[in-house]
Order: sequence, then C-alpha cells, then structure tokens
Amino acid sequence: MSKKNVTINQFPVIITLPVLWGHMDAFQHVNNVIYFRYFESARVEYFTCTRLMEIMQKTSIGPILAATSCKYIRPLKFPDTILVGARTLWISKSEMEQEYAIHSTKQNRIVATGTGLIVAYNYQKQSRADFPEEFTEKLKEVDVNVNFRA
Repeated sequence: MSKKNVTINQFPVIITLPVLWGHMDAFQHVNNVIYFRYFESARVEYFTCTRLMEIMQKTSIGPILAATSCKYIRPLKFPDTILVGARTLWISKSEMEQEYAIHSTKQNRIVATGTGLIVAYNYQKQSRADFPEEFTEKLKEVDVNVNFRA
C-alpha cells in the first residue's frame, strides 16, 4: 500500500456494492475469495472510466491480471454496503500497479486493501503488448496522481 491511513475518498473510481448473504462463509463473515471479486468489479469500472474496455474492442489490447493481493483488516458481514475504490499507483508502457480499498458503510472504515499488477495483452496475437496511447491519455484525466514510469 502506498499510504498507511488510506481513506476511500483518495480513490478516483469508487463503486457501491451490497454485501450479500451468499458472500458469507461458515465462519459468519465474508469469504476471503469474495474480496477479490469486489476488487475485480472496481477494476472493471476503472477500465470502463478510462475507456480501456472500449479501446480493447478496436485494438484487441486490454488488461490481464498478472498478480493480486489482499490485506484483510476487519471482518465484513451481512448486511452491509461497501464502497470499493480503485486507483493506479504507477504505469509503464506495458504494466501498471493498481491499489484497491474496501470501505464498510456499517463500520465506517476501511476493512481491506489490495493490489493488482496488470499487464497489457494483445488478445488477438496472444502476446504481451504496450498500452494504447489513447488509454494512457484518458487515464491521466481520470487518475491525476498516477506515476508514469519509463
């Protein structure tokens, strides 16, 4: 994580999701696998806001998740509504690292944080690629604090 005291309002893309009864496990809290689904939903919304999903339709170049992590801070339980934030910490020609946070409205705090390493991938050629310039330009508008690496 980039900062110790992360707050949800530090993320340029935030989605709202319900915690469903079916997300719970036998230990009466949200199953750890579900957190990665929450991150995925925020990641897809981020790529929609930065037009990468639209650009992928034209270029066949899109994101592929190379690695991901989650730090569980407090248990999440039904019923609740969560805010899931996504932001990009850095981006290079072909890779980017994102950060995620899950904020429980019931607990009024961050309950989990995570990261994702995303690689640009040409789905038609089935090989690594560079991110399209159209995407990186839009990303600058959406996520103004992103660090661009050579």
